[in-house]
Amino acid sequence: MEAIQELSERKTKILHAIIKNYLETGEPVGSRTISKYTDLNLSSATIRNEMADLEELGYIMQPHTSAGRIPSDKGYRWYVDMLMSQKEQEITEIKGQMLEKADKMEELLKQVAKVLANNTNYATMISTPTYNGNKLKFIQLSQVDDHQLIVVIVMEGNIVKNQIVTLDEPLSNEALLKLNMLLNTSLNGTSLEQINLGVIARLKEQAGIHSGVMSSVLDAVANVIQLDDDMEIYTSGATNIFKYPELSDKQSAQEIISAFEEKQQLAALVTKSMANGGEDRDIQVYIGDESNVENMKDCSVVTATYELGEGMQGTIGIIGPKRMDYEHVMKTLKTLMAELDDIFHRDEPKKLE
Repeated sequence: MEAIQELSERKTKILHAIIKNYLETGEPVGSRTISKYTDLNLSSATIRNEMADLEELGYIMQPHTSAGRIPSDKGYRWYVDMLMSQKEQEITEIKGQMLEKADKMEELLKQVAKVLANNTNYATMISTPTYNGNKLKFIQLSQVDDHQLIVVIVMEGNIVKNQIVTLDEPLSNEALLKLNMLLNTSLNGTSLEQINLGVIARLKEQAGIHSGVMSSVLDAVANVIQLDDDMEIYTSGATNIFKYPELSDKQSAQEIISAFEEKQQLAALVTKSMANGGEDRDIQVYIGDESNVENMKDCSVVTATYELGEGMQGTIGIIGPKRMDYEHVMKTLKTLMAELDDIFHRDEPKKLE
């Protein structure tokens, strides 16, 4: 491709005006039109001189004597490259804003956990928001090659995920179409919990000789719509447990600290809390074994769900002794939920006091 010369700001504005005007009208563009079109406040004579230079450089041409100018291929190339550069810059800026927003979110959630631990003297956790609808909107199977299938899964909220499935043998277009129709007819609008053994058995039976492929696809669906797939959990105040004699013996303390460090058990607790809370976002209280977290059997856990809208939800949790001040904890969580809802429904997070 021919190198494009660097143009002065004045030439750039004039060339841009010529091309834009020609694209809009389809008529050759004269100096009088450009004098009205640009913000340079230049005389027609000056513009004519600049247009002569642009013509000599090959960006514009004169279709016939006494006519205005039209863009050349080189001029169009300059215009397209300029537009692409602008779009790339816009995309870069958007990505930067998204990263900045994510950084602010992480900072805010860590701050929430810290403030909550200080205010209650208990251990605290907070999960990053994830999509809690878990309902399938659409499934698309496409063959990558003879031995690979890509499963594209669209969930409510237009969250798109995909996974590769390995095939023992190639699928015909007819078989692929049948599986696509079968999956979408049976699973659209269903949640992970509704895809039970009965549903799986029926789909495999209907898939006939392709029951093995169906089984692999259903495994892929289950893998990508798990609630805690992209979830992060921030914690604070774990050492507060040493303030309570019943939790401060060596074994109990180690177990609780371990749960906070590994976070897998906390993720399971978040999943349970969201499933139990439902749309009404009630505060949940788990005493001892009710939390199903082995390392917290001597604790009580109080959780609440905050919401960003569009089904995006996260969980706040407070972990302490069974004799915790439940009234104070629940009141604090309700206040914090209201404040978080207010923060997240505005663009700029405010600092929590």
